[in-house]
Amino acid sequence: MASMFIDVIIPTFNRASVLDRAIQSVLNQTYKHFKLHVVDDGSTDETLELLEKYKGKITLHSQSNKGVSSARNLAAFNSSADWIAFLDSDDEWIPQKLELQVKAAMNSPELRFFHSEEIWVRNGVRVNPKNKHQKSGPDLLIRSLDFCLISPSTSLIRRDLFLEHKGFDEDFTVCEDYDLWLKIMTKEEIGFLPEALTIKYGGHVDQLSLQFVAMDYWRIKSLVRLHKSAHVNEMIREKIKEVLLKKSEILLKGYVKHQNKKAHDEITGLLEDL
Repeated sequence: MASMFIDVIIPTFNRASVLDRAIQSVLNQTYKHFKLHVVDDGSTDETLELLEKYKGKITLHSQSNKGVSSARNLAAFNSSADWIAFLDSDDEWIPQKLELQVKAAMNSPELRFFHSEEIWVRNGVRVNPKNKHQKSGPDLLIRSLDFCLISPSTSLIRRDLFLEHKGFDEDFTVCEDYDLWLKIMTKEEIGFLPEALTIKYGGHVDQLSLQFVAMDYWRIKSLVRLHKSAHVNEMIREKIKEVLLKKSEILLKGYVKHQNKKAHDEITGLLEDL
């Protein structure tokens, strides 16, 4: 198989208990043409001690705690390979993950983004996703407006495409992946591999999606911006508006109930020009 070089990026913050699993899953890949970057986002646990044993096998980047978007961007903006693959530090890849995605990229050179199916494990138990979580199909963009259907840990993306969109929005505390994938999908076709190439672990207390109840706040901010994009066609624009109004109605009722006037006024202001 012809080779293409990949920069693999693992951002991590206080995940010493699971980071070893993620790193080993990269080093155990059957496809070997990659450089592994680990970005320590200001960890205060035993992360740096753990990484000592990987000297010579990884490129370590360190920064003060700025969030997962900043951590991913730091390595991606300083990478040099044509392709980038992300892996969250609490997930792991199956050994053939890169090999199968490289084959797909070679077979479809017109595509600049690939993702795959994944296995879900919650609190140590494998769970089956629902039909609404289906990650393929011609209506993937429409269904993705409601919530994120693409996991960063399954992604393989051309670096030039990542840079065109200026990477992950570092102002987003969560839903930064939702935001970037939508920007990409409204502009070009993406590739999907039906094989489960990633094991995604959830349910642990430091999982970001469990720390932020009102994730629709961030989705609304992303959708408002997307709705204003000149390249979005009118059919998609109407779908975005439909989802925006549905999400904002629920969110605004919650803000009224909890007397959160500041957030209520912010979201109301964002919706004024729809």
